[in-house]
Amino acid sequence: MKFPRLFQNRPLQISDHVALDPNACHRLTAVLRAETDKKIILFNGDGFEYLSIITLIKRNCVNVTVLEKTKKNLESVLEIHLGQVISKGEKMDFVIQKATELGVKKITPLFSERSVVHLKQDRLEKKTEHWQKIAIHAAEQCGRTIVPTVEHPVPIAEWVFNRDEKTRLGLDPLSLNGLNSLPILGPVALLIGPEGGLTEQELVYAKERGFQTVSCGPRILRTETAALVAITALQCKAGDL
Repeated sequence: MKFPRLFQNRPLQISDHVALDPNACHRLTAVLRAETDKKIILFNGDGFEYLSIITLIKRNCVNVTVLEKTKKNLESVLEIHLGQVISKGEKMDFVIQKATELGVKKITPLFSERSVVHLKQDRLEKKTEHWQKIAIHAAEQCGRTIVPTVEHPVPIAEWVFNRDEKTRLGLDPLSLNGLNSLPILGPVALLIGPEGGLTEQELVYAKERGFQTVSCGPRILRTETAALVAITALQCKAGDL
């Protein structure tokens, strides 16, 4: 039987009596119409699932008791850190959701010289919180017990400068290197540019920091498509798909 899965950002142990956070309460009461004695699964990012039973439902309040603790590992052996230039509207939400489903470990939204999205600091904080919630909901849906961290947005140059992953890749439709032609070693930093692509200066700087440019085939892909194609190809090479 498939039980609803909910993320709780707190320690969990067998026999714990847990008051769920407001987001989980809303989902259970307003969306799933849950009742007492219904079983659910909690997870908190420690790699375990916690089978629990609802013991109390009141307005804006749901209490559960943890019954069982089970180790569950759906994580890829390949750790991917996605650096994605922020795109407009729901495209960024889409990339974060699907990257989570595809097993990415960390996501950093980026600003580039060709960025079409410009956010003030207060708006940026809210957006980052929103994107983290997208990753949480995607992890709940796809069965992961680890939620990718969505880092605070930074300029491309700052992100590139701080990378130390063994494999560093930047997508460039003009590159002569096909993604499947390169050996993939250890953790991967994957740089995806905006709709207009990375500038020549950004590409040069990335190469100076050890990035190899690669293409995802003969056709030019939209930024949100390119990210998912590249992640999928990497996971296939790693044996995750």
